[in-house]
Amino acid sequence: MPDVPGGSALPAPVPPTSTVYSERLTLGPLGWVLLVVFALMMVIAFYPVDVRLAVGLGVVVVVAGALALVATAPPVRVDGTSLQAGPAQIPLRLVGGAVALDAAATRTELGPRLDARAYLCQRGWIHTAVRVDLVDPLDPTPYWIVSTRHPVALAAALTGS
Repeated sequence: MPDVPGGSALPAPVPPTSTVYSERLTLGPLGWVLLVVFALMMVIAFYPVDVRLAVGLGVVVVVAGALALVATAPPVRVDGTSLQAGPAQIPLRLVGGAVALDAAATRTELGPRLDARAYLCQRGWIHTAVRVDLVDPLDPTPYWIVSTRHPVALAAALTGS
């Protein structure tokens, strides 16, 4: 890069991208209750063997289950340059539009209207989603359907409104 009078030969630092929207698709309240119920069943099953073993096992099941469920919950993020849904990521310049889907519309999009080429970041316990249309001519994926508890906010983050 040539030196410019009064300037520097180093490129200007790139400002960090700020997160516009962020969510992790963790279990809802019923899922966490079921984890505790499973741990209690383990306690009851091992109680006749040894009380300390049963209680210890119950604690281990709750802690390990919670860690596993949080660690495997896919992230949904929009920053200034891209959308991340689970392991997939796409630049925002390739997003053609985004539509917030209520529970009924999500069922329709995932059922009779589903294109087999679509990318799904779907969790069954989250009943709303956003349909993200793509405009990349090189990508055979016509759209993404991304589960979210806040479809209007995610769609607004994607469309900039």
